[in-house]
Amino acid sequence: MATAEHTKELLKRVRLVELKTRGLSDHVFGGEYHSAFKGRGMTFSEVREYQPGDEVRTIDWNVTARFDRPFVKVFEEERELTVMLVADLSGSGEFGTVHQLKRSLITEVCATLAFSAIKNNDKVGLVLFTDRVEKFIPPKKGRSHILRIIRELIEFRPANTGTNVGAALRYLDQVIKKRSIAFLISDLMDSGYEDALKLTNRRHDLVVLRTQDPAETELPKVGLMQFTDPETGAVRWVDTSNPRVRRHYRTEALKHHARTRELLRRSGVDHAVIGTREGYVRPLMQLFRKRELMR
Repeated sequence: MATAEHTKELLKRVRLVELKTRGLSDHVFGGEYHSAFKGRGMTFSEVREYQPGDEVRTIDWNVTARFDRPFVKVFEEERELTVMLVADLSGSGEFGTVHQLKRSLITEVCATLAFSAIKNNDKVGLVLFTDRVEKFIPPKKGRSHILRIIRELIEFRPANTGTNVGAALRYLDQVIKKRSIAFLISDLMDSGYEDALKLTNRRHDLVVLRTQDPAETELPKVGLMQFTDPETGAVRWVDTSNPRVRRHYRTEALKHHARTRELLRRSGVDHAVIGTREGYVRPLMQLFRKRELMR
């Protein structure tokens, strides 16, 4: 059972995340989010008198004939959408060597997306996964709902440490029947999920935000080091002072990044890389603007 001190500290952390990410969603991402993720279509709003510049095809001929002067139909975007955040809480999320852990990065980007969504009157839901689905929060609206999502992202302790991206995507397809915008936030330290990725991208508007840390590509030169795999617990010693070891490490990491990029490209999934050093503001802005230009 949580103590009063623990609860107070948790609420403080939730509030800090809210202050940072809500400001970003209000002043940075709001317009870009709306433009990048359109509603389901256009719905009839009203009829008004024709004005110079109106398209002829919007003229309501019945009303025009009744009043003997031209009237046009006005349509509005059917805006309400469902946004699903599919967040990777596997052991590798507890890694970070620069400004923050990858899990902290995931929490912030999820909160920013959630606040951007409710600002546009969209529903937001959450799937937390490791090598199994750990928690599901159905999509709803409202600030209190978003604060619950942030609280879970901060506090939830998963039962497992592995990664199964395919299982998370298949679960999403099962529980969310209506087409949604689905953000998969993960370092994608997994394999065998390409088919699930393609299927989810057909059923939903899938966007992948791939988390990374500089030390996953560049091994620091600090002598003999003990490395523990956060997902399997395997331990090994590595001589980081050996240039051949560092070159091999970098080569294998770059190969993995290239394979992942190619997999995402083949799957037709919009994606961006967010890092513990670079952050997520610039990559998200670039992604949103790219989507807006393509629509």
